[in-house]
Amino acid sequence: MHTPHATRSFVSRRRPAAVALTAVTALAGTGVALLLSSGTPVRAAGGPMPRFEVDAAWPPALPNGWVMGDASSIAVDKRDHAFVLSRPRTVAAEHKDHAAPAVMEFDQNGKFVKGWGGPGTGFDWPDTEHGIYIDSKDHVWIGGNNPIAQLRLTPRSDDMLLKFSLDGKFISQIGGRDKSKGNTDPNNPKEPADIFVDAKTNEAYIADGYGNRRVLVLDADSGKFKRMWGAFGNKPLDPPPAPSAPAAGAAPAGPPALETTGRGPEQFGIVHSVEVSKDGFVYVADRANRRVQVFKTDGTYVNQVFINRGVSSPNTAAGIAFSPDPQETYLYVADFGNAKVVIVRRATLEVLGEFGALGNKPGQFQNIHHIAVDSRGNLYTAEVAPGRRVQRFMFKGIS
Repeated sequence: MHTPHATRSFVSRRRPAAVALTAVTALAGTGVALLLSSGTPVRAAGGPMPRFEVDAAWPPALPNGWVMGDASSIAVDKRDHAFVLSRPRTVAAEHKDHAAPAVMEFDQNGKFVKGWGGPGTGFDWPDTEHGIYIDSKDHVWIGGNNPIAQLRLTPRSDDMLLKFSLDGKFISQIGGRDKSKGNTDPNNPKEPADIFVDAKTNEAYIADGYGNRRVLVLDADSGKFKRMWGAFGNKPLDPPPAPSAPAAGAAPAGPPALETTGRGPEQFGIVHSVEVSKDGFVYVADRANRRVQVFKTDGTYVNQVFINRGVSSPNTAAGIAFSPDPQETYLYVADFGNAKVVIVRRATLEVLGEFGALGNKPGQFQNIHHIAVDSRGNLYTAEVAPGRRVQRFMFKGIS
C-alpha cells in the first residue's frame, strides 16, 4: 500500500510551446510523450513516461447516417469494448431524425456493436446524460445532470442513477427525478456526475456532483446509504444562494478571483469524477476547484493535487482514470478547460506532464469531459460541445 503525499501544482511555466503546425503539444523537460496530429510521437527531455499515439481512424463513421450529440462520457468493459454515452437532445434540429442512440458500443477495432438508451418503462431516463460506468458484474450505470444552466433542456432534475445490462435491459434505479433534498439526503443523488462500484465491497461511490457537493456511498444492489463526505472529509453543505442582481445602472460584478495558493475551498465545487484504486484510495475530481482530492474509503482525507491551477481556466480536473498495471502507477486527469490530459504519478501525486491542445484535429480537444483506459493501456476520451466526439490514444509503452 502507498499513501499519496506530494501536493503539486502544474503551473504556467510548464505550458506548451509550439514545435510544428500540426503539433498537439510540446512540453520541454517534463518527461511527457508528445503527440502530433498525424499520430507520430515526439519526445521531450525528461524521465520515463507513458507514450501514446492518437488513433485517428477510431471509431469509424457511425452507421445509419447517425449524428452524435455531446459525447459526455465513455467507459470500457472487461472485453475492452468501449461504451459511449451521448446526448441525443443536443443534436441540431436539422439532424434530429438521425440522432444516434444515447449509448453506443464499439469493439476493440472500433466496429459498432449496438446502440440503445432513452426513456422507457419503469425508470427515469435522464434529460441530460452525463456519466457512464461498467462494473465488474457487467452492469452499465448511467447518471444525468439536468438542469445544468448551460443546457437546461427541461426544468426537471436528474436525481437518480440507472443500472442496465450490457445490452440495455433495465435492472434497477437509485433515487428518483426531482426527489433530492440536498446534501443531507441519504437516498437520492442530485444530478450525479459519475459513479464507481468497488467490487470488493459492492459499494457504489457516487460523484454527486452538480446539484450536491459530496461523495455519496451506497450499497450497489439495494441503494442503502453507507456514508458521505465533502472536500477534506468535511460535512457537505449546500452551496450559498446566488448573489442578487446588481442595481439598475450598476456595473455587473466580475467573476471571483481564482485562488492560486493555499489549500483551496473547504467545500467541493463540482464533484465530477470518482475512482477507487486497488489499494483502497478514493480519487475525486473537483473540477471547479481545479484539483483531485484523495481519501481513504471511509472518507478520511489524505491529500490533493492541483491540476493547472496557475492558468486562467476555472475548470480543470474533469475525468480521471488509472493506468491498468497492477500498481496503477499513473493517474490520468482530463483538464476540461485547458484541452489537456495531465499525467500524474499516483504514489506521490507528482504531476509529470500533459498532452493535448485546443482544436478539432485528431489528438486535440474541445471540452474533454470524461476518460477511460482499457486493459492494454489505451486511453479513451469523450468531448462535449463543441467537440462532440470520442477519441482513442494507443498506449506505446513507457520510455
